[in-house]
Amino acid sequence: MAAEAARVLDFDSRYFYGSAAPVLEPFPEEAPPLENPYSEERRRQRERTRAADAVKSLPHLSLFAIVGSFAVGVIMILVVLAQISYNEAATEAVRLKSQLTMLEEQQRALMIEFESVMDMKEVERYARDVLGMSRPENGQLAVFANVAVDRAEVLSSPERSTLRDFGAFISSLLDYFRR
Repeated sequence: MAAEAARVLDFDSRYFYGSAAPVLEPFPEEAPPLENPYSEERRRQRERTRAADAVKSLPHLSLFAIVGSFAVGVIMILVVLAQISYNEAATEAVRLKSQLTMLEEQQRALMIEFESVMDMKEVERYARDVLGMSRPENGQLAVFANVAVDRAEVLSSPERSTLRDFGAFISSLLDYFRR
């Protein structure tokens, strides 16, 4: 058995490197020359390949992404401008509120001063002495009686039921929407 194993493992020249694959053609005596990696044509081809790879590696942006980014930027700017406007309006509101408080206090002070200056006895004396006015006497007052009779028109009678009014309302709505 050992003799059989030695025969199988023995190198046979008809097989490719001692494998079970037979050699169909003999090896060429001379290998083809290897390409010079530094040749001019090979260098140009590598540069073209690198340029093509660089173009392929660029990220591709869709029109939707570009427009969306632009819209988000515009909206952010508008929000900032709105916030600035809001802050200015709030500052103006605080200033106007303080001015209103000051004016209300000034109005109270002027009303107190006006009421202290206004004396009804002084007004009556001025009217009597300077303007020559006097109090009216009983004969000078006249009362007029209104002889015209008041008139009222009733639009709905108590006999009409609420249910019938509701039905009329619904039918008027339906007529409106049918047009």
